[in-house]
Amino acid sequence: MNTAQIPFNPAVLPTKFESMEFGVNVPNFGPGTDPGLLRAWADTVESLGFDLLMMSDHVAITPDVAQKYPAPFFDPFTTLAYLAGASTGIRLGTTVLILPYRHPLLTARMAANLNDLSGGRFVLGVGVGWARQEFQALGAPFERRGRLTDEYLQTIRNVWRDETDYRAGTLPIWIGGDSPAALRRAVQLGDAWHPMRFTLPWLRSTLPTLGSLADAAGRPAPAFAPRISLSITERPVDSPDRLAGVGSVDQVVDDFHELRLLGASSVVLDPFNGDLSTLPTPQPTWNQLDTIMTAWTRSQPAAASPETFTPSTTIGAQP
Repeated sequence: MNTAQIPFNPAVLPTKFESMEFGVNVPNFGPGTDPGLLRAWADTVESLGFDLLMMSDHVAITPDVAQKYPAPFFDPFTTLAYLAGASTGIRLGTTVLILPYRHPLLTARMAANLNDLSGGRFVLGVGVGWARQEFQALGAPFERRGRLTDEYLQTIRNVWRDETDYRAGTLPIWIGGDSPAALRRAVQLGDAWHPMRFTLPWLRSTLPTLGSLADAAGRPAPAFAPRISLSITERPVDSPDRLAGVGSVDQVVDDFHELRLLGASSVVLDPFNGDLSTLPTPQPTWNQLDTIMTAWTRSQPAAASPETFTPSTTIGAQP
């Protein structure tokens, strides 16, 4: 199959998703992934009206990485630069770049150059990493990854002040992670907190901590830009451990409404749920993206405010 020519015709082409940005975490790895498929993903995500196209990061596909994200793996900077030339207005970003893997001056220059070349469309999402074998392969100290991330972020922000060289402009940094250190890092060094794959009860209990940390530091709270799963089921999911973005169409739309009420400025949908067989043939995934965003657009009452939202009865036991 010529992956560069995959046809996709969305049912509805929404132009705006009502006060909250939406993005997609595009798989840049695994069987069937090639330049044509990545271009088809970009064309589809942009045609559906999404605001953001993001992708993940690995450098050495060690056994611990390969269990989740097998080869081939496309470098995010190189791939997003390619897609910047193949797209027009969609923003591009990393979710997330593993900051301790690269010298901070290299990361600062690649990010600033990509932002400049794309017309200011880049978002640098960063994290500390988790794959111990990959750290070993790269000669990076796994035990110091948190401290290095803080140091590298400070270096990146310092060199970006040189607008005659780096030309970084207002390039935003999103801080990934859900640990106390990640929340502190988001307050001190980030423009947004970027938690991933969580339950809504956990989020409700954690967001006040972010505000408290910001108050204690005498700083404004960072924006809130979560990445959530996307897995639409025929029937509602009633488990108390249900992840945001998993469930019936009504449940997922309700999740979007609640995230907006909780202050989310952007929501990144992650449609890959571990099934590698879905990667070479993404049309069913694209259909899910089309279905859920069409439902979200249709759920917006004319001239309604977010405060008028009432969850549907399909949420079940969710508090």
